[in-house]
Amino acid sequence: MTDTAGAEDDPRIAALRAAVRKHMPQAKADLAELVSFKSVADPRQFPAEECRKAAQWVADAFVAEGLTDAGLHTTPDGTDTVVARRAAPAGKPTVMLYSHYDVQPPLDDAAWHTPVWQLTERDGRWYGRGAADCKGNIVMHLTALRALREVLGDKGFPVGLTLVSEGSEEQGTGGLERFVPEHADLLRSDTILMCDTGNFAVGVPTFTETLRGNVNVVVTVETLASPMHSGMFGGAAPDALAALIHLLATLRDEHGNTTVDGLANDQVWDGVQYPPEQFRADATVLPGVDLVGSGTPADMLWARPALTVLGIDAPKVVGSSAAIQSTAAARLNLRIPPGTDPGQALRLLAAHLERHTPWHARVTVETEGVGAPFRSAAGGSARTAMAAALAAAYGRPATTEGQGGAIPLCNVFADTYPDAEIMLLGVEEPKCLIHAPNESVDPTEIEHMALAEALFLASYAD
Repeated sequence: MTDTAGAEDDPRIAALRAAVRKHMPQAKADLAELVSFKSVADPRQFPAEECRKAAQWVADAFVAEGLTDAGLHTTPDGTDTVVARRAAPAGKPTVMLYSHYDVQPPLDDAAWHTPVWQLTERDGRWYGRGAADCKGNIVMHLTALRALREVLGDKGFPVGLTLVSEGSEEQGTGGLERFVPEHADLLRSDTILMCDTGNFAVGVPTFTETLRGNVNVVVTVETLASPMHSGMFGGAAPDALAALIHLLATLRDEHGNTTVDGLANDQVWDGVQYPPEQFRADATVLPGVDLVGSGTPADMLWARPALTVLGIDAPKVVGSSAAIQSTAAARLNLRIPPGTDPGQALRLLAAHLERHTPWHARVTVETEGVGAPFRSAAGGSARTAMAAALAAAYGRPATTEGQGGAIPLCNVFADTYPDAEIMLLGVEEPKCLIHAPNESVDPTEIEHMALAEALFLASYAD
């Protein structure tokens, strides 16, 4: 199966390809139903019942495809994780199929060109919140299993399966991370497919080998007991918002490099490169606006730290008054590459913020959470089988990349199951615009990744 030129000469590959293609209309119907659930795991924004309905749908769907011992397990953060299993045939390995059913909030409904919670086809792509991240990966798993059952008939699955789909990944509350060590036997697997990433581009099969970790903090600056009239006191009274702006400016240099005191920012990425023009297009950078940082896009994305201001508490332009602000706050996200300890990065960031706050203003740094970076192993029998499966599905060899996002669960799995191979892949290529308005998925990615997964499960058993 490693010879992509002759892949269709293998009757099993041809049969699975045809079966996957046959089930793509059902995949679209499944995704439409999943997208309709407003499964944002934040009861301040959406009813918790929406997540519960999505979880039950996932459990029922995989039971219908032959998995057993299915249930919803409440994790320490109060959310539900779906676990469904099928025992391995004698002497065969068990593979975990991971995904999550919770999604990011819509952000700005007015910025969407299609209904947020209604799967809509447009220019060959399927739009809707969660269409790619990560409900598209749930549907990819289902389609792979359907194809396997059709081709193998009553033989059953060639390997053991453990489906894990959590409900709090996007909110970062860590429910499954705390659940796993306490229920290690329930989820124990020989290989773990972390399907919450994707390809470098549509049609380019890709292993994600590294993930950046993250440090989230809220920094608050206070200068006055209350807001004061800018005409009467402006010029001498310290403005908290101005102090915050000054402080945030110290976290980047004139080139856009992240500059947290003591944190290395000159690392180099030695894997696949990200052409600047392709990155500009994928990131929707406006014409004439520079990319930031002194390294290549790959260096800046996958090898170096990156500080992002996620939000600021300050008066809105409309409705603001002529007043000096007494307090201002910002939510900061620091992404860190493999090799950087998240605890040390947190300490360096907090110390930097305290050191660079101007005018002896009061500053408070509140930690929201930290996640360690991750690097997957490049060798192993499962990796070899998956590389061959991807090559057969796409007609070209797989490549590798890093991802700027953090998935702390990967480190928990690595610690809990040190002998398991962990591979990161999925349907979420750059044009999906995950976490942004107008999220979408290319259905050919669901089709090709479902075929690759089916081929992997069939060949890994051998």
